[in-house]
Amino acid sequence: VQLQASGGGLVQAGGSLRLSCAASGRSFSMYTMGWFRQAPGKEREFVATIRWTGGTTYYGDSVKGRFTILRDNANNTVLLQMNSLKPEDTAVYYCAADSSRRLIPPYNPAGYDYWGQGTLVTVSS
Repeated sequence: VQLQASGGGLVQAGGSLRLSCAASGRSFSMYTMGWFRQAPGKEREFVATIRWTGGTTYYGDSVKGRFTILRDNANNTVLLQMNSLKPEDTAVYYCAADSSRRLIPPYNPAGYDYWGQGTLVTVSS
C-alpha cells in the first residue's frame, strides 16, 4: 500500500488543522492505521492509531482530548483532526499502516509496515 499525507501548514496556537492520509492499493480496511510525528532532534512519537477491525482508537498522552483519528474505508482515507494546537505539536506528521491485524495496535513505529512521506505542521505561539 502507498500512503500520501497532506493537510499540514502553519497555524496559531489554539487553532485547528485536519490531516489526511490517502491510501492506494487493495484491502485498506484490513490495515490498522496510525499517525506519528517527529520534531527536529527528537525521536518519532506515537500520536494516534485506529484498529483495522471495530475502529477502536488509541492516543498518545500528549494529544488525548485534543486530537481525533478517523477512517473512511470507502475512500481509503484516514484523518487526524487536531484541535487546541500547541507550539509543542510542531513536527512532521507521518501516517503509517500495519498489516499484521493485531487486536492491540502497535504504538512503536517498528510495528508499521508502510509509511507516507510526512506533512509539516507548524504551530506558532
